[in-house]
Amino acid sequence: MLLSNLTVFMPSVLTLIGIPGLESMQCWIGIPFCAMYLVALIGNSLLLFIIRSEHSLHEPMYIFLGMLGATDIALATSIMPKMLGIFWFHSPYIAFDGCLFQMWLIHTFQCTESGILLAMALDRYVAICYPLRHATIFTHQLVTQIGAAVTLRAAILVAPCLVLIKCRFQLYHTTIISHSYCEHMAIVKLAAGNIKINKIYGLFVAFTVAGFDLTFITLSYVKIFITVFNLPQKEARFKAFNTCIAHICVFLQFYLLAFFSFFTHRFGSHIPPWIHILFSSIYLLVPPFLNPIVYGMKTKQIRINVVKMCCS
Repeated sequence: MLLSNLTVFMPSVLTLIGIPGLESMQCWIGIPFCAMYLVALIGNSLLLFIIRSEHSLHEPMYIFLGMLGATDIALATSIMPKMLGIFWFHSPYIAFDGCLFQMWLIHTFQCTESGILLAMALDRYVAICYPLRHATIFTHQLVTQIGAAVTLRAAILVAPCLVLIKCRFQLYHTTIISHSYCEHMAIVKLAAGNIKINKIYGLFVAFTVAGFDLTFITLSYVKIFITVFNLPQKEARFKAFNTCIAHICVFLQFYLLAFFSFFTHRFGSHIPPWIHILFSSIYLLVPPFLNPIVYGMKTKQIRINVVKMCCS
């Protein structure tokens, strides 16, 4: 409902324009995006199938990896169908409530992935620094509880963003979102009102999750490296370090891309908008795309089972 030329009252439909400035090229941009999505979908589904069907992989490290794969599938699926609809089928419209739900899913799965990476780091820390106690500490019950806890933490932390938008804002400057998916600040900036509280809470969630998880992940790997380099046998050092390589690669690509996207959005005002949107979209797709490739190449047990499946 229009109140004036400048404001819209409680819009029922929003418009996603995709990547501003590259509208004529979006049909071509959709091809590599779709390819990454398919690799993420197939690769993570294969990981889940192998971990589920192979009894020897029913260990905490691989269970956490299965959780990561399921989260990656959900994260990529929450954005790609609509994004490809914009790029290929010129379908930019999305219900307002549907947009809020997509925003909640995206940020919840991002927070969940960060929590799982922390759980994987702690698992490796106990396995390498206290190997005799690992089986008694990381029981299947604890692993299940950790998975439930990181998911619940993410859902609860992100939920107030929806409430703040839904309850505080009724008037909007526009219904057009200059983005390819529904992101928190992209929606907030549409509102005709004081958005300071929403911005502060969004930053609070980002820094709470990233700060807490990143701190303990870093401390875990510092302790792991100290322990590994103090091992007497060279072969033992190599084996212990090799089990962490895949985790470190996944951890680095997730957080480096996250910080790059965050800082370009907050402090890159001179950078063209299409670069912001393109890189933020790539940031959401790269972890689900790369994670199964990294673990498939660097984890011996998974690599063996993949070869076994292909040869049978």
